[in-house]
Amino acid sequence: MAGIQQQQLVNDTVLPASWNGSSNRIDAINVEGHPQPWVDDLQLEDPDHQKPGWRKFLSYVGPGFLVSLAYLDPGNLETDLQAGANHRYELLWVILIGLIFALIIQSLAANLGVSTGKHLSELCKEEYPKYVKYCLWLLAEIAVIAADIPEVIGTAFALNILFHIPVWVGVLCTGCSTLLLLGLQKYGVRKLELLIAVLVFVMAACFFGEMSYVKPPATDVLKGMFIPKLSGQGGTGDAIALLGALIMPHNLFLHSALVLSRKIPNSVLGINDACRYFLIESGFALLVAFLINLAVISVSGTVCSAQNLSAENADRCGDLTLNSASFLLQNVLGKSSSKIYAIALLASGQSSTITGTYAGQFIMQGFLELKMRTWIRNLLTRCIAIAPSLVVSIIGGSSGAGRLIIIASMILSFELPFALIPLLKFSSSTTKMGPHKNSIYIIVISWILGLGIISINIYYLSTGFVGWLLHNNLPKVGNIFIGIIVFPLMAIYILSVAYLAFRKDSVVTFLGPNKNDPHQQTNMEKGLTKSTENPELDRVPYREDLADIPLPE
Repeated sequence: MAGIQQQQLVNDTVLPASWNGSSNRIDAINVEGHPQPWVDDLQLEDPDHQKPGWRKFLSYVGPGFLVSLAYLDPGNLETDLQAGANHRYELLWVILIGLIFALIIQSLAANLGVSTGKHLSELCKEEYPKYVKYCLWLLAEIAVIAADIPEVIGTAFALNILFHIPVWVGVLCTGCSTLLLLGLQKYGVRKLELLIAVLVFVMAACFFGEMSYVKPPATDVLKGMFIPKLSGQGGTGDAIALLGALIMPHNLFLHSALVLSRKIPNSVLGINDACRYFLIESGFALLVAFLINLAVISVSGTVCSAQNLSAENADRCGDLTLNSASFLLQNVLGKSSSKIYAIALLASGQSSTITGTYAGQFIMQGFLELKMRTWIRNLLTRCIAIAPSLVVSIIGGSSGAGRLIIIASMILSFELPFALIPLLKFSSSTTKMGPHKNSIYIIVISWILGLGIISINIYYLSTGFVGWLLHNNLPKVGNIFIGIIVFPLMAIYILSVAYLAFRKDSVVTFLGPNKNDPHQQTNMEKGLTKSTENPELDRVPYREDLADIPLPE
């Protein structure tokens, strides 16, 4: 009987030709006839089931905080420490603008998932041609690997500080550390995540305590936050590394998928409420991340520019890495500073790796419709990330490993357009979002910031490479050979970004209410989908394949 009613409903509804019947938040229709878990929407009308505002908000808490862990990973700490040591407070404006932009695009990613019932990689698969789809998938996987490199090196540094083992041995040990952490999830995921969060915030408390001790000048800090300035050697490169460490491409795929694990009412009001709650959660989580990054840069800049800095600490500031940064906390923690710093660094690396594992899982599932066991996926990504980390740590030691973190952050910054542009286009498209598309103000602000970051990347890529060609010691034949290889790659990069930006979206994935039934349309706008003829409209499907994600509730 349900199948007959469902078929009748489909016949009465105008479906876009490209719609394949996948999960959709607007119309709760399962055209394939497979049973799905449902949420009784009638509970929305029953006063006994009404929740206070704060309890309703708590039911949506989780995705934003899990994603925000990526803004506190070892890559962020490394770039923050070097930015403070090299430029004092001059690059704080990069952190402020970067996290404001992160809030905008993370909320857009959440809105995209809530409104369409699909995450970003699934929409990319449907929208783009076959070869473009595979290229985007490969770039997304490279982004996950590049984001995993700082976690590998950060964990190796932590093990080196705690147990005095060589960095390259610590790199090998990281292959098993996250697998152990994922295995422990069976014994209490929420407790484990709470422990990780506590350890990360212990490090934050240490830097805040040190910040109150060294007392950075408030005027200089405020100038650094609100007056853009790039000076000194490597200022542009450090700024790009900061942006790359903050705004990671795989986070956009991750956030758009994590929100699908929440049960959202099938109505315009229900979707708007969910988007607002996810925005509030992301805003609070990123505010905490901003304050922690601000404290790290301020402490590094104040300590390394102090008049009474010892010769030993001056040498450390000249080549500051995660492995040598514990001396910054000696004023507050004394002799125990290195141990507490190492434990917090270990927690930071492991927690960020879990988010990278989930992101890689969603990327593979969305683009290729492939699923892997979590531990296999983690082992695959980690083995690839270990290879360059191991080589660099053996040849260059701690200093070389630290520079590799900066390089990985710059790779993430250059890869950002290939996730950002599809997100901006999809979230501003009526064919993808229907009435929930971005307002004109959000469209203008997001595109200005996005194109600004892309332009800075292209400028730095071209001028940096040309400057290197002019000033290196290679013979002219070698320079010509390198130029023949690299300049076409730069042209391909620019053309690829232009293709994604100017290509017109052609696939319609949004499915609104039946236009032939104004009563149904009005009820859905009000959040009242009660129907006696079609009881399926009273219920809302959610993504069963994403419902088992271990998020705190």
